[in-house]
Amino acid sequence: MAKFDRYMLSQLLVLFGFFALVLVSIFWINRAVVLFDRLIGDGQTALVFLEFTALGLPSLIATVLPIATFASAVYVINRMTTDSELTALQATGTGPWRLARPVLVFGICVALFMATLSNVLVPLAQSQLKEREQEIVKNVTSRLLTEGTFLHPTSQVTFYTRTIDAEGVLHDVFVSDRRNPDQGIIYTASQAYLIRGGEGTTLIMVDGLAQRLERNSQRLTTAKFADFSFDISGLVSKNVEEIMNISNTTTFALLANWSSNSERSGKSAGQIAEELHSRFSRPLFCIAAALIGFATLLIGGFSRFGVWREIGLAFGLLIFLDGLRGTLSSQVDANAQLWPLLYLPTVIGLLIASLMLWHAANPAWLARLKRRKAAT
Repeated sequence: MAKFDRYMLSQLLVLFGFFALVLVSIFWINRAVVLFDRLIGDGQTALVFLEFTALGLPSLIATVLPIATFASAVYVINRMTTDSELTALQATGTGPWRLARPVLVFGICVALFMATLSNVLVPLAQSQLKEREQEIVKNVTSRLLTEGTFLHPTSQVTFYTRTIDAEGVLHDVFVSDRRNPDQGIIYTASQAYLIRGGEGTTLIMVDGLAQRLERNSQRLTTAKFADFSFDISGLVSKNVEEIMNISNTTTFALLANWSSNSERSGKSAGQIAEELHSRFSRPLFCIAAALIGFATLLIGGFSRFGVWREIGLAFGLLIFLDGLRGTLSSQVDANAQLWPLLYLPTVIGLLIASLMLWHAANPAWLARLKRRKAAT
C-alpha cells in the first residue's frame, strides 16, 4: 500500500499541475487582454506589461487552486475506477478510509502551498503592484507620449499631439487647462518638447497661440508666442496619501499591529478579521474539496453510462460550499466576533466527505434500514 499511496499521490499531483496550468492560462489570457490594452494604450512598454502580469500571477493562482484540486481528485478517481484499479484494491480488503489517505495527503500539500501564497506571496506581490501603479500614474511624460489621442492626465486638463517624430518632437500640440475655476486657457503650438529636470517636467511649446477665457466676464484674450514653457509637474499629484491596504499586508504584519490596523487602513474590525481568517480558511477548504471529489465518486455504483451523476453531485456540493463561504464572509464583515463562521464550509465539507466514506465502508446499513421499515 505504501507504493500505491505514492503512485496515487503522484497521479493527483501531476493532474493538479495540469488543471492549474490550464485554468491559470484561461484566466490570465482574459486579464492580459484588458491589461495590455490599458498599459500599451497609456504609452507603456511591453516590459511593464510583463512585470504587471507576473505580479498578478500569485493572486490568480490562489484563485484557481481549489478548483484545480477538486478537478484533479475527480479525474484521477474516475480514471482509476474505469481501469478497475480501485476495484482490485477493494477486492483485497482495502477499505474506503485507507484509500482516502493519499487524497488527504494531497489536500494537505495543496493547502500548505495555498497558505504560503495567501499569507506571504500574494500580499507582497499586490504591494509591489500597487507601488508600480502609483509610479506609472506619477509619470506624466509617459502618459503624454501618445499620439493621435486626447489624453486627460487630470479631469481639468486635456492634452493632444498629432504625431511624435523619431527625435521625440511633438507636432501640432493642443493643451486645455481648466484647473483655475475663474478662467480657462487653451494652448496650441506647431511643435513642443518634453524636458525633464530633476523631479519636474516642462513642456516647451514653439510657435503657438494662447487663448484665455475669463468665465465671469466671458472675455476672450489671445496671444501669440514664439516659445512658451508650461510646467506639467503638477498635473498629477505627487503627494499620494499612504493608506494601509489590508490585502497588500502580510499576515504577520496584520497580527503584529492588530490594534492600529483599523485606523490605518480605514477598514472595520470585521473586514480585517475576514481578510485575516480567509487566508487560513481558503487553504483548508482545498482539503475538503479533494475529499469530496474522492468520496462522491467512491460511493457511486457501476454504470455503463459512467459516473457523470456522481461528478455532477460533487460539483454541486462544491458550488454550494463556495457560495456559503461568500455569504458568511459578509456576515464576518459586519461583526468581527463571527470569524469562526469562515471555517464552517470546510467543516461541513469534511463532514459530508466523512459520511460518504462511512457509507462506502458500510454499504449494508441502507439495506438493513429498508428491511426494518418493511418489517414494521
